[in-house]
Amino acid sequence: MKKRATIEDVAHAAGVSRQTVSRAINDKGEISPATKERVMQAVQSLGYQPSQLAQSMVTGRTFTVGLVLSNITNPFFPEITHGVQNAAQAREYNVFLCNTDDNPVSEMQELHSLAARGVDGIILFSHQASDVDLIAFADTYHPIVVINRVIEHPNVSVMMAKNYHGAQLAADYFIGQGHTQLGMLINNNPSGSQARRVRGFRERIQERGLKLPDDRLVPAPASLEGGRLAAHQLLDNHPETSAIFTYNDLMALGAIRACGERGLQIPDDVAIIGFDDISFAAMATPSLSSVHVDKYAIGQRAVELLIAMIDAPDINFPLEEVDVELIIRESA
Repeated sequence: MKKRATIEDVAHAAGVSRQTVSRAINDKGEISPATKERVMQAVQSLGYQPSQLAQSMVTGRTFTVGLVLSNITNPFFPEITHGVQNAAQAREYNVFLCNTDDNPVSEMQELHSLAARGVDGIILFSHQASDVDLIAFADTYHPIVVINRVIEHPNVSVMMAKNYHGAQLAADYFIGQGHTQLGMLINNNPSGSQARRVRGFRERIQERGLKLPDDRLVPAPASLEGGRLAAHQLLDNHPETSAIFTYNDLMALGAIRACGERGLQIPDDVAIIGFDDISFAAMATPSLSSVHVDKYAIGQRAVELLIAMIDAPDINFPLEEVDVELIIRESA
């Protein structure tokens, strides 16, 4: 087996000191262009790979970031992860991916593990850990980008889809189609994004002279089965319901299943709009109308924001909101 080249091998081949090799590799600009070129030629000819640990000691960075997801099986997350990874690689960062299975203990363990590994920053989708625990972690770690949840702390920046506006778009469409008996399926684990979606939907309905009483907001797990059971509950209590907006697409797809089990035609008997526009939405039968969120762009922008925080640790960045649009398909 060929022996791995060392920095001493490069120094010997280039006829310079070990320190000069380090300066050339880390582009410190303290050596002549000719010397740097000679060192880099030696690096290439020997196939030398700089030690990441050694580089981090020089630069103060590990060029790694953490991405913490609440549930890796949720089809919302692959596009986010794709955007994060591509944007990170373009900036020569590696990504540690952590899945917490919606477990608050696991979430905090993963955060502390990433901090112990020395990652330069963390992107977090948090649904379970408490504000108290996250703020306590942020007291000791910088920087963090939190997506679709508001954590007020100088070490934290927040990114969200335009949840309030997206919910208004859904309400406008239903009312424009003549629906007056509306309902909403919500996540039984409240979040900042959900609060904005509920408020946007309810306030737009009220602006149009209609009402959305509390008993027409049905909480359930934000899953296919949760949406199915919640839709049955809503339709049992309010069989006159003709339009349903849901916290996410999984719940909407579950609601479609429930309507089928009750012999209801979509959208003639019940119209349904989800949120997120996951890839399955267009492939469902009937295809699902949904508030589209550019998940890939969120992942990209999260990395850009995180690196900006790394580069400028004393700057507080304002909340960022990503545009959404309503995609109408067969379900509405």
